[in-house]
Amino acid sequence: MTLSTLKTAVIQHAVFQPCSTNPPITPSIGWHEWNKAKTTSDLIEKIRQAAQQQAQLIVLTELHSAPYFCQSENTGYFELAEHLDNSPTLQALLHVAAETNVVLVGSIFEKRMAGVFHNTSVVIDGDKGLAGIYRKTHIPDDPGFYEKYYFVPGDYSADQAYRPVETRVGKLGVLICWDQWYPEAARLMALAGADVLIYPTAIGWDPQEKKDEQLRQQEAWLTVQRGHAVANHLPVVIANRVGFEQEPNSASSGIQFWGNSALIGPQGEFLARGAEDKEEILIYDLPLHRTESLRRLWPFLRDRRIDLYSGLLNRVR
Repeated sequence: MTLSTLKTAVIQHAVFQPCSTNPPITPSIGWHEWNKAKTTSDLIEKIRQAAQQQAQLIVLTELHSAPYFCQSENTGYFELAEHLDNSPTLQALLHVAAETNVVLVGSIFEKRMAGVFHNTSVVIDGDKGLAGIYRKTHIPDDPGFYEKYYFVPGDYSADQAYRPVETRVGKLGVLICWDQWYPEAARLMALAGADVLIYPTAIGWDPQEKKDEQLRQQEAWLTVQRGHAVANHLPVVIANRVGFEQEPNSASSGIQFWGNSALIGPQGEFLARGAEDKEEILIYDLPLHRTESLRRLWPFLRDRRIDLYSGLLNRVR
């Protein structure tokens, strides 16, 4: 049974934790400033804080346990990946989810086998354990975001792609970052019965870009996700990282992750919105009950012309 409201927390988290004595990830990588133990312990404490505020669902950012290594192509960074069956990150998340009895959406750089790696979201249902996973399907390859070098798209059949994960708090339509730009993925999650759309994210500005262009990018990013909420009459949850990260083996100017995590209502309204320059925990009661009434008033799903959409299966018309 779908809840009427769902108290949801987004943890807007910064990964970098200065620690000059911390050994590098590997001798070939560097990145002395990153302290995984401190990063993880800080994140676990924030999960506990959100649970203490009665959050039922807690959403973490994309690849939250390490710096955003995709700023360059480096074979050494594959050493950051973890098998799901012995992942320290997953074990830490399973433990805190059971301790706090919350539904938790986390993120892992998954090593599926030698040569096959995924950007994977894990959904943990309290003390029931792992409820499901989603492997990112839209993979970018842009300056500073060289994800195609690292990640294989989730290998789903057309029928099985974009299926929500069932939990005690409802059906969670979990997608990841670059998936945010694709209305097809959001719509398919809605058609499969998702109660909420969830986007763990790592996106930011190139500090060298002009301010007006930075603001246009950010506004476009928020607008398209608000559009997913409106078109499907579903709440949308965005968990974006925050803070500046400079990849040590690249000549790039780094990424200023812009925060602005958000909880968005089913008519595209901001229910809560994070700052662009600090860590914080956003909490709001998502109005799940409004989906039914809105779909009666504005029956977008009823009026879809599915007989005319076959052209969407072509790369170009």
